This record gives sequence, C-alpha cells and structure tokens, in this order.
Amino acid sequence: MKIAYFILNEEIRQDERLASLVNDLRSATFEVYEISAKSEVRPETDLLLSMGGDGTFLAAAHLVADIGLPILGVNFGRIGFLCENRPEDVRKALLEGAFSIEYRTVLNATLKGPEARKTIGMLPYSVNEVSLHRAGSSVLGINVMINGDPLPTYWADGLIVATSSGSTAYSLSVGGPICMPDTKVLIIAPIAPHNLNVRPIVVPETAKIDISFISRDGKALMSTDNRTEEILPDWTVHVEMAQFSLKRVRLAQAGFVKALTSRLFWGEDIRNNGQ
Repeated sequence: MKIAYFILNEEIRQDERLASLVNDLRSATFEVYEISAKSEVRPETDLLLSMGGDGTFLAAAHLVADIGLPILGVNFGRIGFLCENRPEDVRKALLEGAFSIEYRTVLNATLKGPEARKTIGMLPYSVNEVSLHRAGSSVLGINVMINGDPLPTYWADGLIVATSSGSTAYSLSVGGPICMPDTKVLIIAPIAPHNLNVRPIVVPETAKIDISFISRDGKALMSTDNRTEEILPDWTVHVEMAQFSLKRVRLAQAGFVKALTSRLFWGEDIRNNGQ
C-alpha cells in the first residue's frame, strides 16, 4: 500500500505518536511519504493520512478531494468529526485492512456579477459549508433562491449553507439540525437573524441555491470552509453540489453517534448519572 500524509500544524511534528505511526507503517512494507501540495501526490497512491484535527482534514480535502484520493483523519487535535481516529487505532486498522470508504457531499460556490471572479479564490469547494457574513456593523438583507423559488428575505448577520458533514460544525452553533453523514440534504441556516419567525431549513442536496445581499457597508465576506474573501452587493453567490464526492476512510469501530456522545456529550443527562 502506498500512503501519503499531510501536516498543517508544525507542532505535531514534535509528537512522538507521529513518528511511531509512520515508522510502524514503513516497517510493514507500506510506502509512506509526506506531501504539502497536490502536485506531490505520487502515482498509485492509495490514501492520504490527515495528521491533526478537523481543520487539517479540511485543508487536506481542498488539496486532493477532486482527484479522488481517499482521506483518513488521524486526530492529534481536540474535537474531531471528520478527523476522529487515534493514531494507535489507525495503525491497527491499516495493518489489518479494517476500514471502508464513505462518500461525503462537496459544495461548489461560484460568483456571478460585474467583475466577479468565476470562483471564490482558487479553491471553490467546501466540505462543511459556504457562509456569508457581514463585513461591518450593519445587518445584511439576504435574498435566497432555491431552484429559482425565492425565500423570504433574511435580515441577519449572515447565512450558512451546510452539508450533512457540516451539520456538526458552524451550522450547529447557530441552531441548525444534526444530520447523519450519509443524509442527502443541505442546511440553510441564518446567523443571528433579527426575526423571531426565522428558522433553519433543510433542502435536497441537489438544490441549486443563489444568494444575494444588500448592506449599508457596501460589501460582505464569503467563506468556503476556512477560506474567506470579500464580495460586493451586485454579485450573486451560486451554491450547488460539486460533481465529485469526498472519499473519507472510515475505520471499522468508528461511529457517528459515538462521536456525538464523546465529543459533544449529546443526550447526556447529568441528573441521572450513575443510576
């Protein structure tokens, strides 16, 4: 097996678990090498190890998701849903072949309008969410079209369009629902809406979503996962499902509900602990 690995946080290089994992895999006759760019991926590479937390996993996905290379998250961070596996569990699973590939929805964001860039930066793809934020102190008036049908205008600090993978990320913090990773939906969730009647809405992942805004500040910020740039009111952001999926390596013993309870203490009832 040929395995690449990716590191974003240089402090992880000092973690003895990293060297132990790499050395053990090499001792098992695996070819293991490090990359920092897509161009460094060698032919016939089987998978990419993302060494860090969910932020590192997202960065790794932005590097290789569109070439179909499966990614296995090795957690050296804190909370991890995409990157949930301990180094010792990864070592055992790879040596035993106890893993499978699952497919996660990826979003593609395109800017339309006078002098708008064709895509948001050089990397238009998002695994978790595409989000719009106010750039100053003024509230945004956000207009959303779903397959050409308008929603009522949101007056809010911003708006999130999240995948099922992103349901436990930014969307969760603004009251969005938690979705199982294989649920074929997108979540549209306002950020701090100035309206008691506004709630997140769930739409099919095949929906084509167009977002425009008005603002006294004359601009807003658009984010695709962890990348942000400024956009103008006469631009429209078009969000739809990308033509490829993220291949994520899942270990045999891993489970989404288990991750919810261990990381977010979902469903924990402190009144009846120990009873």
